[in-house]
Amino acid sequence: MLTRRAPRARSAGERPVESPAAVRRIAALLRRGTFNVVLTGAGVSTESGLPDFRSNAGLWRGIDPARVASLSAFHRDPQAFYAFYQTRLAALAGAAPNAAHRAIAGLEALGAVHLVVTQNVDGLHQRAGSRDVVEVHGNLREARCAGCGSLRPIAEMAGPLRSGTLPRCAACGGLLRPNVVLFEELLPAAAYDRAASACGTCRVLLVVGSSLAVYPVAGLPALAARRGASLVIVNREPTPLDGQAEVVVRDDAGAALSRIADEVASEPN
Repeated sequence: MLTRRAPRARSAGERPVESPAAVRRIAALLRRGTFNVVLTGAGVSTESGLPDFRSNAGLWRGIDPARVASLSAFHRDPQAFYAFYQTRLAALAGAAPNAAHRAIAGLEALGAVHLVVTQNVDGLHQRAGSRDVVEVHGNLREARCAGCGSLRPIAEMAGPLRSGTLPRCAACGGLLRPNVVLFEELLPAAAYDRAASACGTCRVLLVVGSSLAVYPVAGLPALAARRGASLVIVNREPTPLDGQAEVVVRDDAGAALSRIADEVASEPN
């Protein structure tokens, strides 16, 4: 189930690393790692024009997610629920992969990243060329029937909504909803189990654009660190796990990852 925790502030003596040396250090870790995982959050997609959730301009500013993005909201007030997701789908229709998505796909092509675990539901990693992506919060490419559970293209939900009618499953007549994890729902077991297994066995976990405030996914970096992985965090704001990270870079995802990918590509095998 999705739960949130306030981020821990860094103490006065802590300093994030922001330098060419940090980029070289991260690149060296990725080159040496035999199984490296990237964990991404909403901060990766903000540079594509998609809002995050908790910043001053985020989706939850002035909105109670329990009223528009929970299982209860879907059953209690489907009009408000669908209006919220129509807004999200409209924003996604105009979005394209940005430098961060392309850099992660580039690192994968170089053999420096072996799996992408994402909290995002926008599909931009796949569109950028990433081949192995675990979507722990579901996706907005598909609709799911609340009755029979069948999956359909998201257009089968979006089309009726644009016409002012509720979207119904052609097989059973149940309401269609986005195939995403709503508040009050558990994460899909297969996706989360694969993500947890990967984080528990990886050599490097590169966390990008996540506040690490939404559980259970926020617990994966601590799991990786306990199992001996090198933890690297790239985020514009502090996270609760910064104190456990080997390297912390405070920068935009696109700029930081582009430098890291360039450094990995320039190093000898």
